[in-house]
Amino acid sequence: MVIYQIIEQKLRQAFTPTFLQVTNESYKHNVAEGSESHFNVTVVSSLFAEQRLLQRHRAVNTVLAEELAQHIHALAIHTYTPQEWSEQQAEQVPASPNCYGGGK
Repeated sequence: MVIYQIIEQKLRQAFTPTFLQVTNESYKHNVAEGSESHFNVTVVSSLFAEQRLLQRHRAVNTVLAEELAQHIHALAIHTYTPQEWSEQQAEQVPASPNCYGGGK
């Protein structure tokens, strides 16, 4: 199973999201073609209600701890409750900044 699929599966199991988007952004960076090292995730879950942003990000990091330790170099995390997402949706998922690490 590729890293992308593992990330998606783990986030679905942990948060039962109403919306989940996992984007492999490795192509934007100075890495080998086909790499899976830079990801952007958006998770919308009612489980995030009553949680501060830091708690949400820690929860995602905990779920993906093995992948972060072994495979993922960069992970952009966007977490929302369903209500926040409906308010945010007009603006879409925040884009990751361009890579300044050379090559791209």
